[in-house]
Amino acid sequence: MTSIAYDYRQDAPGRSAIRDELLLIDGARVPAISGRTFKSLNPATEEVIATIAEGGAADVDRAVAAARRAFEGPWRTMRAAERGYILLKWAGLLKQHADEIVELESLDAGKPIAAVLRQDFPAAIDTLTYYAGWADKIGGDVVSTRDDALTYTVREPVGVVAAIVPWNFPLMIGMWKLAPALACGCTIVMKPAELTPLSALRIGELALEAGLPRGVLNIVPGPGRIAGEALVNHPDVDKVTFTGSPGVGRGIMRGAAGNFKRVSLELGGKSANVIFDDANLDAAAKAAAAGIFFNAGQVCSAGSRVLVQESVYDEVVERLAARASALRIGDPQDRATALGPVISEKQMKTILDYVDIGKREGALLVTGGEHVGGRGYFISPAVFANVKHEMRISQEEIFGPVVSVIKFKDEADALRIANGTAYSLAAGVWSSDIGRVQRFAKRARAGTVWINTYGYTDVRLPWGGERDSGLGREHGTAAIDNFTEPKAVWMNLNV
Repeated sequence: MTSIAYDYRQDAPGRSAIRDELLLIDGARVPAISGRTFKSLNPATEEVIATIAEGGAADVDRAVAAARRAFEGPWRTMRAAERGYILLKWAGLLKQHADEIVELESLDAGKPIAAVLRQDFPAAIDTLTYYAGWADKIGGDVVSTRDDALTYTVREPVGVVAAIVPWNFPLMIGMWKLAPALACGCTIVMKPAELTPLSALRIGELALEAGLPRGVLNIVPGPGRIAGEALVNHPDVDKVTFTGSPGVGRGIMRGAAGNFKRVSLELGGKSANVIFDDANLDAAAKAAAAGIFFNAGQVCSAGSRVLVQESVYDEVVERLAARASALRIGDPQDRATALGPVISEKQMKTILDYVDIGKREGALLVTGGEHVGGRGYFISPAVFANVKHEMRISQEEIFGPVVSVIKFKDEADALRIANGTAYSLAAGVWSSDIGRVQRFAKRARAGTVWINTYGYTDVRLPWGGERDSGLGREHGTAAIDNFTEPKAVWMNLNV
């Protein structure tokens, strides 16, 4: 595939005019203290779509102070049910402004608008409404210890939370952090990725409109090495929740040690999607292609390694290549587009470097792996065959539309290869043998295992991994644990 179809015009009918953006601190939109700004680019056109105030350490100080005041004041002392009502009202406002928010997310992140409508936006609303329902249901237990005492536990909000959000799913993953933290009674300073701050700033405005007290949610875009580090190192931040790369995650753990902040990390992946010879190959190949090419492969749980049993290997490679070649690359605002650009020129160069590495290592590039079009960061989806388990393209997270197809002999061999990376976020297995898939699910080192499907998530189920895939879990009741501290209460009855 050598050409793309897009027709972006900032003043085109139906496209929102995007203004310059300020920080959101203590309930007000304010410039950075330094006066510095940065540009937000449209990855599909390389054009500037907004000028953003660049938050620095002094702005982080302001935001954390505001969050602390709000935590000690109106938010923590508010009735839990009232917090839930505000979150539900916020969800309603997001729905009212759905077209605007979806368009912002598509423009800023280069995401196909059809995908944002299908997944990102509904998932954000679902997360917010789910945790709104939790707000007045976070309780403790009466624990009988002895006859002369009443002993029980309560859960209290952890305090001021630093939420550091990635650029691949800024709206959805942002809400994964905001909704449970707010439901638990925490206050937040959120740092959206420098590449994708627009949806965060807009939903922050709508949160204020919904009745969120000033200072409860503060949004400070800025470079990770400045604003992010200032948040992580800040002595008045109680908890850091981060989604991003393992390298940055290690730095966050070191920074959080200063005052023993609680930390939860959702990091990288090199997930194996395992196809046995008795699988439904039509369904497996279709899901495997979606599992790596969705969002241009910029997904932490992308099925970037497709493991295929020897007897059906060539057939699956052919099916994957056909699906890759048929994907429509183009303007993310066109609902017919299946594959948008990657996020930045830097990311595009990294991905293309890995394509070269794969070829040098001896893998066969069956299709794709090229920069497409005269402008924008588009890459044609790449399928590598004859990949060996030890190759870099099999071991290292590429975070782009590049799949390595690896041959295996039997169940033991598949498990060895699947578990043979530093990551443990997710895995998939395809077979009609129920015993086989259950054995694989039990032995796979993965926080999520999909059986005869791939890629689904739900806020009601825990999400996360171990090793280079992170620390702790998000979603479900695990998120309630993330943002609360248990307290034991002992009352003497002999008084």
